[in-house]
Amino acid sequence: MMFRSTRGIAPAVPVDAALLAGLAPDGGLYLPAGIPVAHAPFVPGQALAATATQWLAPFFEVSALRDALPAICATAFAFDAPLRALRGDGDYLHELFHGPTAAFKDYAARFLAEALARLRPVGAPVNTILVATSGDTGAAVAAAFHRRPGFAVAILYPDGRVSQRQAQGLECWGDNVRAFRVDGDFDDCQRLVKHALGDADLRAAVSLGAANSISLGRLLPQLAFHAHAAHEHQAARGSLLNLVVPTGNLGNASAAWLARRMGAPIGDIVLATNANDTLPRFFAGGAYAPRPGLATLANAMDVGAPSNFERLRSWHDDDAALRAAFRAEAVDDAGIRATIAGAPARHGIVPCPHTATGLHLLERLRAEGDRRDWVVAATAHPAKFDSVVEPLVGHAVALPPALAVMLARPASGQPLARDYPALRAQLLRA
Repeated sequence: MMFRSTRGIAPAVPVDAALLAGLAPDGGLYLPAGIPVAHAPFVPGQALAATATQWLAPFFEVSALRDALPAICATAFAFDAPLRALRGDGDYLHELFHGPTAAFKDYAARFLAEALARLRPVGAPVNTILVATSGDTGAAVAAAFHRRPGFAVAILYPDGRVSQRQAQGLECWGDNVRAFRVDGDFDDCQRLVKHALGDADLRAAVSLGAANSISLGRLLPQLAFHAHAAHEHQAARGSLLNLVVPTGNLGNASAAWLARRMGAPIGDIVLATNANDTLPRFFAGGAYAPRPGLATLANAMDVGAPSNFERLRSWHDDDAALRAAFRAEAVDDAGIRATIAGAPARHGIVPCPHTATGLHLLERLRAEGDRRDWVVAATAHPAKFDSVVEPLVGHAVALPPALAVMLARPASGQPLARDYPALRAQLLRA
């Protein structure tokens, strides 16, 4: 299978080249030239890693990674993503936060690291992995590449716009990982990364790769846990599983749509955003009009210009077809607070602010009379947002062991101006 750019100018390339490049030479995002249908039989109770291997195999038929795919998936999907029944028939939580940095980004970050390590030629120069993060991606990428020979990581995050524990998770690695506190918002960080990846002179001097959801290696693995959950649910209940996906940069939602197109028993997909309502305005019929990102309690979703919108638009014939594929609604900070405060009694859980946007939409669906089975993607552990969550639920949230380890490490980061020359100078200095 070949992979093409969303902008249609750069030539199509095999999957290995797309993984290594990160961004296409014309500035577009790589996506498969066709969408395969998954034919591998699903066995109820099989491991998530086995499902991942089955569903990702069609994309790697012509790849140096084909024979290694089971081993890659065994490492990347080594921890479970259980479906948890909530209070209320047909309400579920998809717990995606059991990895080393307590966020769903761990699965794809580990897959990408394993893949790139195997594709790296012997004796090649150090590959610097660039990642813009609104809170959780950076830590997941840092953990996946930390002390991995032949790789360095440069994390860009918006100064003052992540939680204190998230900042610790971004800055606690050292060794081959550098964290930069950017004087701007996430969209500024994302713009800087794209600028660097498109700078031919810089790439001639420094080997660069990408680990945001603009990377194909981040997009593809995420379809596996959606397909796995949907099949497990169908086996247990005999019905489609409908998804509520909290979203910022649209990577996880794009993966869910791709899983559905490949044949996963997924029903409707609803996108939950925070007050950054670029997507709700579009899906309600307005023009696609990105705005500067607003700071909210669900900071990892503070995205005003979601990169993966370009992928979704490229996958559909026109905007009408795209609007028919999703529903999107915004939840403001007041709604997030109210949902967190009420979740222990109503749902039997304590959610993070991002998961709370999804639960809020689930509650809207139920109020509208929707009685179908719905699952909310739980994107991060609530302990990462203690300053928001704990006052609302009235008690401390226990730290998962992996997060406790990160919080115990010394941390340091560097300030960085939001102008590209400042980043370029840092990358050349590495």
